[in-house]
Amino acid sequence: MSQTLNERDHPRTFRDNACVYPVLSRRAGGISVGVNLNPDKSCTFRCVYCQVVRDTKRPLQPPRVALPGLSAELRAVLEGLAPGGALWQAAEFAALPPEKKRVCDIAFSGDGEPTMVAGFAAFVEACVAVKESFRPVYADAKVVLITNATGLDRPEVRHTLEWLDEHNGEVWAKLDVGTPEQFKRINGTSFPFVQVLGNIWTCARARPTVIQSCFARLNGAGPSEAELTAYVARLKEIVAQGGMLKLVQVYTVARPPAGPGVASLSDAEVDAIAARVRTETGLRAEAYHGQVSA
Repeated sequence: MSQTLNERDHPRTFRDNACVYPVLSRRAGGISVGVNLNPDKSCTFRCVYCQVVRDTKRPLQPPRVALPGLSAELRAVLEGLAPGGALWQAAEFAALPPEKKRVCDIAFSGDGEPTMVAGFAAFVEACVAVKESFRPVYADAKVVLITNATGLDRPEVRHTLEWLDEHNGEVWAKLDVGTPEQFKRINGTSFPFVQVLGNIWTCARARPTVIQSCFARLNGAGPSEAELTAYVARLKEIVAQGGMLKLVQVYTVARPPAGPGVASLSDAEVDAIAARVRTETGLRAEAYHGQVSA
């Protein structure tokens, strides 16, 4: 029997779908319909807190997303979640509280970095077309790009975001740290930290952008005072240089990571970081808690 959707379990599978999966999102505040463009688990980051198991042995022909199949899956899910739709009577959805029974967004997320996928623009445009075919049902639902910002400087991505600005799009860009050293330690990549910062700044100069920041306890220790000071300084620099940051999402792990030694910060610690962001930057910041033990 299928389990009720919950905020602490976000499987990337739903029924027989290959790439579309609804979840109950604590950050969206309701149902987020995920679109997984990376079933091959290809990502430019290896974050210590990530839940995706990334096998180093890749298949010779990794799975790829088929555009017609994605459109068909998204259409079926949105039809089922429309008012009076059949999915609201299904086990996964029937017991949800009334305030959560709404589709808040369609989110490009999944098992890797969506902006690095070939044909990114076509996938985004197809999903928007499906959403808008239900007009006015999903008029308020956003189309969210959840990204680690490494691909935001790709011409195809830049042009797609400009188009998405006219279709209720929103970018959630990852920034967990304030220094290159912490970037390599937390996000597990050799990608230049300065390039990620530049990509976020350029994106935020063009449109109001959400910052998503995950903080965790690693081998018993949370982020140090120096690390948090550097992180806040980066936010202030982005704003000082004309970046429009509409929200900072300060959160901790809510689902068990694939790697060892990672646990949630306490609610008070998460709240304190969000309060510091608000006080020192003047930005709007929201806190999201978790209860994961190492």
